[in-house]
Amino acid sequence: MRLSKPGQAPEAIPAMCHVGTVSSGPRRSRQFLTLAECRSTRPAFAELVEGVAGLRDVPKRTLSVRTLLHLPRLAGPGGAIRRSDVIAELRLNANRLQTDHQAIAHLVPNDEIPLADLHFVELGRGVADQIFSRLHYLRSARSGSLNFALVDPVHRRPVTLCSVSLLEWARVARQLRTQFDVPPDSAWEVSRVYSFAVAPTNAISFLLAKVRQALRAVKDASVMTTAVDPNLGFGGASYRAANWQRWMSVQARPYLYVDGMYASPRQLRLRFGGANLSDLRRANPANRFEQSRVPLLDSWIFCCRLDGTTETIPPEGQRRLRR
Repeated sequence: MRLSKPGQAPEAIPAMCHVGTVSSGPRRSRQFLTLAECRSTRPAFAELVEGVAGLRDVPKRTLSVRTLLHLPRLAGPGGAIRRSDVIAELRLNANRLQTDHQAIAHLVPNDEIPLADLHFVELGRGVADQIFSRLHYLRSARSGSLNFALVDPVHRRPVTLCSVSLLEWARVARQLRTQFDVPPDSAWEVSRVYSFAVAPTNAISFLLAKVRQALRAVKDASVMTTAVDPNLGFGGASYRAANWQRWMSVQARPYLYVDGMYASPRQLRLRFGGANLSDLRRANPANRFEQSRVPLLDSWIFCCRLDGTTETIPPEGQRRLRR
């Protein structure tokens, strides 16, 4: 295996507001859903996802996450969204996902392989970039990353993959140094994770354990870290299963959208040269720039030491970092 140093079960989320209802004859049909309900394990959203995913023949989990990323654009300040708008957004994202799957059909695994039979490899950038750019909810790959995967032993197609790179998040890096004595440039970030529908149970946590072993060969590497976004229904179960610990949280900022599609600040800077919406609107009148209005949940920062035991930090010891 080549290794060289280059240059995320949903948890219960508190409800934000009640689900609205309207009368329809003898039955009461639900006209509104909330973001809290959609990202929880309750069936109202899950049943809609299952129905649309089945009709479009796309993976349910991927469709759910993609749609949750775009629903805050439609939600009011209290978090309520019309049920019809949720369905329309699911269909729109299912169509996009169907197109993305077709574009890289040659890389999509079809067989269910037992975990013990999968091979751990360092994945070439070309393959990883295609999968992350098409199927990851951010639809982009992180440049300058190392990519690792569990691949099937016959066709060598990735079943579960992730990318890691030196931590660039300055606020998190400072807190790691101040509170946990993690030297600068020794923290590595898991920036992308994607697992296909055929992946066996515990594939992500198994991959993370293998990556931890691999990074021990990198000079000065001491900690792995990642951000888990509960707004997308993530709870960090795979990281906990790999013996990671939640060390801190980061204040949420509004989601940003260009022409109805989510765009991270990094993507906006790469595409338009900046991430300030007022400046972008003036400089690019042909594009529609929006941001979510509903309050979002903080991101959770999970960490794992490469050597030794990773400390468990009680809730009162977990700092909340501001943007």
